Amino acid sequence: RLHAYFPGEMAGRWACGLRLMLQHNLYNNLLPMRAGELSFPLLMRRYFAIPLERSLPALLWFRVLDLHTLAVFVLVCLPLPWGARTSWLLAALVLPLPWLLYHSARRLRGLVGDHDETTGWRKGLAHLLAGLPQHPGRLASSWLWTITNWAVKLAVFAWILQGFVALPFDGALLGAISGDLTSVLPINGIAGAGSYEAGVVAGLLPYGVPAREALAGAVNLHLFVLASTLLGGLSSLFIGRGGRP
Repeated sequence: RLHAYFPGEMAGRWACGLRLMLQHNLYNNLLPMRAGELSFPLLMRRYFAIPLERSLPALLWFRVLDLHTLAVFVLVCLPLPWGARTSWLLAALVLPLPWLLYHSARRLRGLVGDHDETTGWRKGLAHLLAGLPQHPGRLASSWLWTITNWAVKLAVFAWILQGFVALPFDGALLGAISGDLTSVLPINGIAGAGSYEAGVVAGLLPYGVPAREALAGAVNLHLFVLASTLLGGLSSLFIGRGGRP
């Protein structure tokens, strides 16, 4: 997703991009209250010389896509009393939101003007809008990679959760989604301790999983996430050593 969003600066530097993402993931999963997000613009400037006025809007856009994708997955998996057809209908209604935001941002940019021609708060807003997708190709690539990344990640987490809790795949998927929602929203503690487990348990309860069994599965899944995070952070020290110091 990063390479598709910054094709010029990151072209041919896949290893360095992987190193950045592993380190950002480490800070994000270990630091509380989304403090790890601050590492993204700093790492982008360090490894790829991308200024804050470009990396911060990109990070904001990525998080909007993350939340949107998780919301769609939740609507698909959530056992609503009105049936599965209602879930899919609600998901279909929410699905076009990034496309609407993209076109709204383009219109707003035309009203605000270029950041070189404005001052004050309009200049800051112009910088923010300039860092968002400027053409349909950038929108499509960032959106598609977001869906792909989350689909693979959540499918693996659901499969792992099924190893600890006996429940259908859609129930395990909802538990994995609700657990990850606590890491995207600004409510997580140090290393997500407690908040991640609470999110997973909340996702499993609608499927009738006993609270004690759900908590045991949530703890084991969280241990897997933390172990993967630490292993990725350690391996990043040996990846992409050609990046800018």
